[in-house]
Amino acid sequence: MNEYILVCVAWPYANADIHQGNVTGSYLPADIYARFHRLRGNHVLMVSGSDSHGTPVTVKAEEMGKSVPEVFDYYHGRFLSLFQKMGLAYDLFTHTDTENHFQVSQDMFLSLLDNEYLYRKVTKQMYSPSSNKFLPDRYVEGTCPNCGYQRARGDQCDNCNTLFESAAELINPRSKTDDSALELRDTEHFFIDLPAIAEDGLQAWLHDGKGYWRPQVINFARNFVDQGLIGRAVTRDMDWGIPVPVDGYGDKVLYVWFEAVIGYLSAAIEWAKNNGTPDAWRQWWQNPDARTVYFIGKDNIPFHSVFWPAQLMGSKGLYSDDRSQPLNLPYDVPANEFMNMEGRKISGSMNWGVWMLDALERHDPDPLRYYLTAVMPETRDSDWSWQGYVERNNSELVGNWGNLVNRVLNMTKRYFKGEVPNPGELTAKDQALLDTIDAAFDSVAQLYDACKFRAVVQENLRLSSLVNQYLEETSPWTTAKTDMQATARSLYTALQAINGLKVLWAPILPHTSQQLHELLGEAGTLFGQQKVETYQESTRSHVGLTYDGTSAVGIWLRGEVPVGRQLPKPKPLFKKLEPSVADEELARLGPKPE
Repeated sequence: MNEYILVCVAWPYANADIHQGNVTGSYLPADIYARFHRLRGNHVLMVSGSDSHGTPVTVKAEEMGKSVPEVFDYYHGRFLSLFQKMGLAYDLFTHTDTENHFQVSQDMFLSLLDNEYLYRKVTKQMYSPSSNKFLPDRYVEGTCPNCGYQRARGDQCDNCNTLFESAAELINPRSKTDDSALELRDTEHFFIDLPAIAEDGLQAWLHDGKGYWRPQVINFARNFVDQGLIGRAVTRDMDWGIPVPVDGYGDKVLYVWFEAVIGYLSAAIEWAKNNGTPDAWRQWWQNPDARTVYFIGKDNIPFHSVFWPAQLMGSKGLYSDDRSQPLNLPYDVPANEFMNMEGRKISGSMNWGVWMLDALERHDPDPLRYYLTAVMPETRDSDWSWQGYVERNNSELVGNWGNLVNRVLNMTKRYFKGEVPNPGELTAKDQALLDTIDAAFDSVAQLYDACKFRAVVQENLRLSSLVNQYLEETSPWTTAKTDMQATARSLYTALQAINGLKVLWAPILPHTSQQLHELLGEAGTLFGQQKVETYQESTRSHVGLTYDGTSAVGIWLRGEVPVGRQLPKPKPLFKKLEPSVADEELARLGPKPE
């Protein structure tokens, strides 16, 4: 208990609205994990932010005919709104265009340079004669030499996940913006010496234990390094981004793949400054007992399991007098696979996806969170189905868990005027049920800690089914006619059981768990309140989503609902959905892509 746990969440490019694949890929699992550990009483810091420097943002700005800051501000604001409505409880959701992030990123660059893990190299890069400039890799498209996919990007093929050292590896490369022909020209950049870092410890670190890592993550990382790394450019020719802190490189910026991951560190430092405790970040980054867990999609595995650990290893001595130890390396990288929709790949250009901010206009957050967790792509790709969403909402949330809560609270009101009854002496059956719920706090905790959230859903449903079965066997509606003491004992036991289940469900269903918390007459909140704060950082104003988690300390147990407590008027936790909802939602999207 009382561990320091840093929850690092993938940084979304501020160029498009967030869909269900993004949420279930990294944002929701991170929130579930963080909420669980807050309930356990651990010191949790959950950070992320908008990636404002990625070329997808500049491409979007050109498409919309707006400035990059305008596009970034628009989508960053929508991210904040979505995360609040969805209940994603960041301690800080910042962005990469802050003075703090500039400074931390430049500090890491200089530390790598000082440790001789950066070198200069002249390479040939794609140059656009029509626009008279070098093109970032994301501005280049061509045919993948590995799989033949004709719309591969200059840095990576989204079809086969092959990474390219440069866009020159593409077959028939062309400009993404005007489809013009490109030519290769010489340009000098800084490269990180990944082979040297691999030899100096990265390769050994990846092969040391890590049996708890998901096989698809650790096997990929080990194979990637074992096959031999090459130096990778950490600067690029562009005017939007973080300046290279070396004289003579005024026309270049830090490459976004290199500086965006530094955001996990800079966000922790920013959070500490904002809270008036500027050194507090060290508890998560320099404490050898702290755990750092990165929630990402599988397309980001190489960046978080290989490149980011290499940056941390290579910058030993950063913000420390001890040059022998790096900042904390990843404890785990539980990357999720991809989510499709109705058997087809999610596509922004074809409007094929559940745009979450829009969906929350019509659906409550907890049913969406529930379905996304139940079909989460933890070990293989999964599929969103609107019919599946409706069916699982009705049969599992409403028919199982919601029905259990509703019937117990309503029978307590009907038979005891809403007052928690005195059970007298519990029977062996009563105690066995409560013992089962109590034991689940250990078994379910292990599932949460291992990021097996689909298994948590199934186990919690099994437990609520046991309570429903208990009610059928004790039949309080029948004994109410002849034996009110038996009715009191049955309802008291069921109330205590759902009070425990409320906590077991809370990381996945925070809104309705809080509602049930109040329906059981409890004061306060299971979780602290999210809030948006505006503050000035150097010359930049910044809006960040923060989380007040001070109340979420050590309540991972089944508390007792005391005898004699007057409960509020019951109301349902969930709403049954009509089958037509699935067709209505699909009709909003138009034709299904072929």
